[in-house]
Amino acid sequence: MTTAVSRPKVSPISLILRIYLTVAFPFLLVMIFVRLIMSPLFIQFEYNRPGFPEDYYGMTSQERLQYAPFAIQYLLNGEDISYLGDLRVPDGSEMYNARELHHMRDVKLVTQYAFISAVIAGVLTTVAAYVLWRDNRNILYSALLTGSRLTIGIIAAIVIISITSWDVFFTTFHGLFFAGGTWQFAYSDTLIRLFPEQFWFDAALIIGGATLLVAIITLVTLTRRILTRSTQDGTLV
Repeated sequence: MTTAVSRPKVSPISLILRIYLTVAFPFLLVMIFVRLIMSPLFIQFEYNRPGFPEDYYGMTSQERLQYAPFAIQYLLNGEDISYLGDLRVPDGSEMYNARELHHMRDVKLVTQYAFISAVIAGVLTTVAAYVLWRDNRNILYSALLTGSRLTIGIIAAIVIISITSWDVFFTTFHGLFFAGGTWQFAYSDTLIRLFPEQFWFDAALIIGGATLLVAIITLVTLTRRILTRSTQDGTLV
């Protein structure tokens, strides 16, 4: 005769923490790699890699490397828009026009909200992981496992859409955060000359690819660990 092994009861708090960790996992992974992309190293990589489009209006790679970091730094520092508005090109004219400055203010606002949300989510995730680690590690592993699966599904879909329909993805993404027309510029505008679409295409692929890789590693590692623990204690999560 065989004896059925009963599944341990899961408390409401553990269930809530499990759901939260599952949802927070992809968001935090993406935000980590977004932050890493917003660095001088990525700018240098892009401008120096073979095949990156040259500026049609004559800006050299060295000039791009000189000017582009100011835009990234503005999004991360506490300065107002004059940080960019006071910039001048060698002939003395303003580097950014009024529409570009307006858009950069919008981008900074979205960036600040995103990173504040990521910090809050990170703190809550740490607390949730600690509670489950102390009380029920199987639930913790299961939450992260489900989160990695969710991440793989989301990122795979985004990467496929980005590769097959980049224009649609790019337009839809901007439409979610910015008013219509405020993020579209002429090819002669500084923002386009410094950050052409190829720049954002590469950034999206790197963020998506890195997030996907970490999720897959997490999935494989936790699957093995859960199976090992389940075999040892006779339970399944």
